[in-house]
Amino acid sequence: MDFSLSAEQRERYAHIGTAARHLSSGSSAAGLPGDIRKQLAGLGLLGAAVPREHGGAGFGALDTALLYEGASAGGADTGLLFAAGAHLFACVRPVLEFALPRTREALLPGLCSGELMAGNAMTEPDAGSDISRLATRATRVDGGYLLDGVKSFVSNGPAADLYVTYATTDPHGGYFSSTAFAVDRMSPGLVVGDPLEKTSLTACPAGEVRFTRCFVPDDRVLGSPGQGQLVFQTSMQWERSCLFAIYLGQQERLIRRCVRHVRERRQFGKRLADLQPVADRLADMKLRLESGRLLLYRACAEIDDGQDPSLWVAMAKLAVSEAAVATALDAGRIFGGRAVLTEYGIEEEVRDAVPATTFSGTSDIQRRLIAREMGL
Repeated sequence: MDFSLSAEQRERYAHIGTAARHLSSGSSAAGLPGDIRKQLAGLGLLGAAVPREHGGAGFGALDTALLYEGASAGGADTGLLFAAGAHLFACVRPVLEFALPRTREALLPGLCSGELMAGNAMTEPDAGSDISRLATRATRVDGGYLLDGVKSFVSNGPAADLYVTYATTDPHGGYFSSTAFAVDRMSPGLVVGDPLEKTSLTACPAGEVRFTRCFVPDDRVLGSPGQGQLVFQTSMQWERSCLFAIYLGQQERLIRRCVRHVRERRQFGKRLADLQPVADRLADMKLRLESGRLLLYRACAEIDDGQDPSLWVAMAKLAVSEAAVATALDAGRIFGGRAVLTEYGIEEEVRDAVPATTFSGTSDIQRRLIAREMGL
């Protein structure tokens, strides 16, 4: 069993970390300007896990995760990386794996280059974790479907050119009750709501999307009718592993800052680093980081090997998200009163970490998935 990265992987990790320091976070709640899209695309973040023939980098799950981790560790804004990850894992991957060949050819090059930005429209006002009860309906008509419903907390919603969304096509179909669609922003009957005012991941715009008799042609169905759950679950395997590499990078960055701080800061006539409770706290932070990293890399390896990654993905998502929150809070304790000052950025790190235990399936959902994989 080899735990080491190749020379090429280490070099790519170092390169993206250096480049990420210059990655602008000048997006707003309303959108992602073209120059930021180009920067994200130039670093490979929008098309990392897409084959080269479609405009991507051709990476597998592990190399894609390393790219996101390296960018985060290098200092890229967490919300901006989240915007790129939501685009790639929740939207581009479903188009790649489930769209018709002509639809892939039409959409993927623009999605990889940043010409097109995608929004993940799954969550509804009354359907977050319970994706089996979507109120949005898709009614079969000649040549396609009419969508009616409201999606909330749509990542990249205000800025998106394309939405990957899900609607009920057979209320009595059980697992096969929903269907996935790729919908153009300019489709008649699609209305994009105002940006949400958020306190975390602020560089990723989010908002409501409303469908009113919105026509979607048959060639924009992802997979077959009734395969919405399959499309969503497949995308979540990528999102719950690769996207959460962002939080490995965040923890790496925070630990570096804390180590530097405790070496320089003195209290009671000693360096903070020489106080055992402080050293113990940092040891726990390192333990959480490396434990989560091993689980996440294993989950990515299972995806790359074509195995069922469900157990490893759930454990990785749970471990990394909970560690991100705990480590951000520990950083706040280490920095003391300075942690609440915006100039130090610790309070922003906490705000960006807290949602990690909610989006992409809550921690309780991950525990349920782990229990199910154990045969309980």
